Amino acid sequence: MTRLFLDTNIVVDLLDRREPFCHDAVRIFTMAYNRQVQLFVSPMTFTTASFLLRRHGTEGVRNLLSNFRQLSRVATVNERTIDDSLASQFKDFEDAVQYYAAVKIKADFIITRNGKDFALSQIPVLTPSEFLELK
Repeated sequence: MTRLFLDTNIVVDLLDRREPFCHDAVRIFTMAYNRQVQLFVSPMTFTTASFLLRRHGTEGVRNLLSNFRQLSRVATVNERTIDDSLASQFKDFEDAVQYYAAVKIKADFIITRNGKDFALSQIPVLTPSEFLELK
């Protein structure tokens, strides 16, 4: 099964229904619901999404994240992930952590709207629409 590592922006697109991006995110999450792909995220995705979605209130945010969690797996971030990220040439440390988490779970693709953030990636990096065109 195809393993997709989702950048935080894709998760927030879905949960906050950000136009026009949410439509492709919904299609990817529907694929996960139908067991056509496996979705992985960094643990940081939950904390960052929680902050960005705070206008939905504490209970609303927890419900959104809980529903999201049912369709996703959380990639492990450990000392090795952090050490690799610190030693990397990535400009943004958070992107480096996400990248090395994706490496650890052997992701087939990283899905993001900010491909330039993963310019050093050895894993193919696609936008949601680019991934959907493959399917």
